[in-house]
Amino acid sequence: MTAIITLTTDFGLRDGYVGAMKGVILSIAADARIVDLTHDIEPQNIRQALFVLAQATPYFPAGTIHVAVVDPGVGTDRRPLLVTTPRACYVGPDNGIFSAALSEEGAQAWELDRPAYWLPRLSRTFHGRDLFAPVAAHLARGIPPEQLGHPIADPVRLAWPQPVRHADGHLSGEIIYVDRFGNLISNIPAAWLAGHRWRGHIAGHAAPIVAAYGEGAVAALIGLIGSNDTVEIAVRNGNAARHLGVGIGETLDLWPIS
Repeated sequence: MTAIITLTTDFGLRDGYVGAMKGVILSIAADARIVDLTHDIEPQNIRQALFVLAQATPYFPAGTIHVAVVDPGVGTDRRPLLVTTPRACYVGPDNGIFSAALSEEGAQAWELDRPAYWLPRLSRTFHGRDLFAPVAAHLARGIPPEQLGHPIADPVRLAWPQPVRHADGHLSGEIIYVDRFGNLISNIPAAWLAGHRWRGHIAGHAAPIVAAYGEGAVAALIGLIGSNDTVEIAVRNGNAARHLGVGIGETLDLWPIS
């Protein structure tokens, strides 16, 4: 079966970096299907890439190979990494970008240390092209992980902020992602809202929790359950991040009103 390889980077599309990676992959695995997950990760924003991967990769078929290159440590002693799970493979730098995949049952980490599966010349600035793309292509051709590297027990894992249930009944969490619409996506799970109506409080502003964007007035600040099954704050037909002047790390409190 033809392998699927996804690409997630902070490269953008103005330059030829993404195209070079695709060229390397296709030179080794000509029948690979390459899917651009996103190339609009903010430069060096590992946590943003972690969130995008955690939300999008579960929707791909089993056996998909996910390449993610957001790599401020390129050229240093940070390790190149392969993570295998029962459903997928992940290829990229060992900087925490695959923390979600590493938390899956059965996940295994491998340090990529077999130059025979890289390009002949490894640059100090573009491991996406010279190391990660060829490794992904060799995986697509059926090369097993043990030929590409050796297993390790200490891959980098990033801590994820956890929401809190308070004794007085209110909930608090953090904004963990801001999408292109300016919606402020929190870590408060939808399941915690069962049994009550709620009002959100963020940056000194109140936001009623509604069922859909259309239930809010145009330009009104609202909260709702987003597609990730967590609470998000939005402005109908507007940009909540810009409206409030806040971003990742901002506190969101939810108070029951009935």
